[in-house]
Amino acid sequence: MTLLLGLLRHAETEWSRDKRLQGHTDVPLSDDARAWLARHRLPAIARGMQVVSSPLVRCTETAHWLGLERVVIEPRLVEMSWGEWEGRRLAELRAEFGASMALNEARGFDFEPPHGESPRQVLERVRPWLAQRAQAGKPTLGLAHRGVIRVVFAAATGWDLLGRAPAKLDWAALHVFALDADGRPSVHRLNVPLDAADAAGPQTP
Repeated sequence: MTLLLGLLRHAETEWSRDKRLQGHTDVPLSDDARAWLARHRLPAIARGMQVVSSPLVRCTETAHWLGLERVVIEPRLVEMSWGEWEGRRLAELRAEFGASMALNEARGFDFEPPHGESPRQVLERVRPWLAQRAQAGKPTLGLAHRGVIRVVFAAATGWDLLGRAPAKLDWAALHVFALDADGRPSVHRLNVPLDAADAAGPQTP
């Protein structure tokens, strides 16, 4: 028996629009993102799922503007910490650190910013949560972050985070995974677009 898990990245912030690394920095949504979310709602596959959110405001605001209620906060869904590099751009870091940055990125799951987290550490904190969701037996929607969704996607596909990903993820879309009894993910459906609110009935944020 498998259980569905939907993962949706938060909408745009000023930092994400500016390509700045956000990590644990609590950046709110942009005004444009709030307006976009108010015009959309979850696709049918995710309606009725229990809603769980990262504690960071960009995720809780995303839930609010989609009109989602009874949101459970889950600290393990917080974004990967970028440590000393939060607020910086990857392009700047690559130019500044050159070969050492390239070697760090070539470590894949073990890439680690100074005083930050590696993707492997993110997966290690998310895996027990996946197992708990499977044991709870309730389809779940997680409002999360790019770093969290990437490691779940990697675990589902066997991707080592090196080279081209097995599929291109649309960060404005919902990604749906199936969890086995132990919480191991597999891909169910990727890149499920959100519905227009006016086409799916009224919505009040």
